[in-house]
Amino acid sequence: MKRTTAILLAALLSALLISGCSQSGEGEKASISGEVKISGSSTVYPVTMAIAEEFSRLYPDVTVSVQSTGTGGGFKNFFIPGLVDINDASRKIKQSELEAAKENGIEPVEFLIGYDALTVIVNRENDWIDCLSFEELKKIWGPEATGKVTRWSDVNTSWPDEEMHLYGPTSSSGTFDFFTEHVIGEAGAHRQDYHGTEEDNTIIAAVERDRYAMGYLGLAYYLENKDKVKAIKIKNPETGVCVEPSIETGQSGEYPLARPLFIYVSKESLKKPAVREFVKFYLENLDSGIVEEVGYVPVSKEVKEQNLKKLNEILKELGVE
Repeated sequence: MKRTTAILLAALLSALLISGCSQSGEGEKASISGEVKISGSSTVYPVTMAIAEEFSRLYPDVTVSVQSTGTGGGFKNFFIPGLVDINDASRKIKQSELEAAKENGIEPVEFLIGYDALTVIVNRENDWIDCLSFEELKKIWGPEATGKVTRWSDVNTSWPDEEMHLYGPTSSSGTFDFFTEHVIGEAGAHRQDYHGTEEDNTIIAAVERDRYAMGYLGLAYYLENKDKVKAIKIKNPETGVCVEPSIETGQSGEYPLARPLFIYVSKESLKKPAVREFVKFYLENLDSGIVEEVGYVPVSKEVKEQNLKKLNEILKELGVE
């Protein structure tokens, strides 16, 4: 992702404000070292990477490692076992995950960091679809479609009698969870005969080269590749209007597949200076333009302030303000 000079200056100003803008404060921050380990959502990954890039300019002695594992995969394999400090998430933590974390001595702290518009994409040569309803999406992606709805004409007889090739996230993804719950209407319910991957760029590449392909992923990946694939409008079930996915329609609430994005921080990890400063930096810069530049909807000023208030209260509780 390209970072702009304005964003870097905003990030630098934010860091200076946090440190009190004093020379001694700058010296203290320059001396911070250590590692921040992050796993989780492929959707949130671009935001966290962008934040990490700016953070690393100001704190070169801190190593920030970010891996895209899927929301559920990150919780299960890395965050709950205590192998990382932060888990990116494109859905709220499940009760079962929360209980497993607490049983392992991990207390997750939730921060809302933005909003996404889950995007359905097709090949740019697809000239038979511009808008889809939830009913049509369910007919294509629902579990009953497995082995039965295999051609475009199986969905609509006016569509080509050609084999349909489907690409999407795996069941360990928060995007998968959101899609199955909000589109299909049942958490985890999804057709089995599709190409599942945690690499969103793989979905982009597959749809780009295949006229009869379809996929779904986060808005940022579409916006970065809008010259390669075509986004499908989704019919808002309340208004009946076909709405294009965008930052604006996600912010207004018109787009029916808008969803919240989170980071979950291990409370114990906040005792580490590097993690503490990274989380402060992350939350301070949610309105600096980074979230929008990546391709997501930023949180409001009120949410930003609530996040920082929560963080400060926890730091006070831990005795590491």
